[in-house]
Amino acid sequence: RSFARSSTTKLTMFLRFRSRFPPLRILFKRRFSSCVSIGLSEEQRIVQDSAYKFAAEQFGPNAAKWDRERIFPQDVLRESAKLGFAGIYTSEEFGGTGMTRMDAAIIFEALSSFCPSTTAYLSIHNMCCWMIDNFANDELKAKYLPKLTSFEFFSSYCLTEPNSGSDAASLRTTAIEDGNDFVLNGEKAFISGGGVSDVYLIMARTNSDIDCSSLDELKKTAKSLMENDPKSASHFRSLILDIDSSIHKAKNGPKGISCFLVEKDFPGISYGKPAVKLGWNSQPTASVFLTNCRVPKENLIGNLGEGFKIAMAGLDGGRINIASCSIGGAQHCLNLASNYIHERSQFGRPLSDNQALQFRIADMETELHSSRLMVRQAALLLDEKDPNATKHCAMAKRLATDVGFKVVNDALQLHGGYGYLREFPIERYLRDLRVHQILEGTNEIMRLIISREILRNL
Repeated sequence: RSFARSSTTKLTMFLRFRSRFPPLRILFKRRFSSCVSIGLSEEQRIVQDSAYKFAAEQFGPNAAKWDRERIFPQDVLRESAKLGFAGIYTSEEFGGTGMTRMDAAIIFEALSSFCPSTTAYLSIHNMCCWMIDNFANDELKAKYLPKLTSFEFFSSYCLTEPNSGSDAASLRTTAIEDGNDFVLNGEKAFISGGGVSDVYLIMARTNSDIDCSSLDELKKTAKSLMENDPKSASHFRSLILDIDSSIHKAKNGPKGISCFLVEKDFPGISYGKPAVKLGWNSQPTASVFLTNCRVPKENLIGNLGEGFKIAMAGLDGGRINIASCSIGGAQHCLNLASNYIHERSQFGRPLSDNQALQFRIADMETELHSSRLMVRQAALLLDEKDPNATKHCAMAKRLATDVGFKVVNDALQLHGGYGYLREFPIERYLRDLRVHQILEGTNEIMRLIISREILRNL
């Protein structure tokens, strides 16, 4: 279905991959368990094989060095753009591949088999491209998307702030209209690509001057009545809390947030030092500071006040992407662990003869495949614009990132002491996959989204 919408050029490119590598399915038979490709069309298998081969050749030999030396592999990412991986579900008109979320899930799972960290940045970049493609005006699309889908430009998604993580709608960055510009002030935290990316999608508050004077007067009246009528103090105290909540929502709610495209060299934008992290070391992370940063009005993405909606729409797909990264990394570690216990002997017998370890491998494979099916179902629902897609994206992200980390942790345990050494790759996957349970909305927030959608319909 996805390829029916792709251009003849793109389809020919992938068919050439098949002709250049005729033994691909044989080559990958042992590397892919049978469940990884189950239910995929022939075209999707070609995409999967090409992504896996690209990662094996470009990511595999270098991932450990990128992690150790904190190298952001921009040249390799530009090579991935030649296969369409920089704009997977961006429209072909502006240089994208025009594929589906399902195709993207397959690609990110395959790429993350060799470097979840680099693949995760690629997924964030794709999310930014999609937001521009779907919400920006035609001039912005024409100006930026061809450079983004070729990786001439790198991009960053900027929602989180030091004091607004899970409560993203309470962000404090402001955008004040001034002539032909908006003037932005604030700080963004934990920005992937911060200081290196060429384009930043900034969520900022454009209703910072909202008038809450009537609510302030009501609060003063309630306080006065409470002082004059101590017997009703509990009632007025509750009323004051409700008023405070209303003021907070009016000034800090999602309706007053807008989305802006900011170039790296705009006057007033600056960057913090690169963060030293547990994992994700092949992509830089830094704070982004905005000090009287002037942004042309035409760089507004969508309409005023639509920024939070745009940001959340981007995150639905982002959750599928990061879930796919967890599955790909975990599957690779499961394959390594299976081979290890088959080859390693203790007490005169292969470890794979131990029934307890057989059961563990079986559980790892079962849970991982269940997660994969949920991720792919969520991707299909998002492609179909199903009203329940947000809930399913949250469920898929919660399950896949929890299971993915557990599978990698179990794979490390099966390696014993060797799993703890940097000479073996599993400890890197463990460090890289841990953050997937935190970003794109913590897994605790995923549970809130899921329960809210269930209870809303009662």
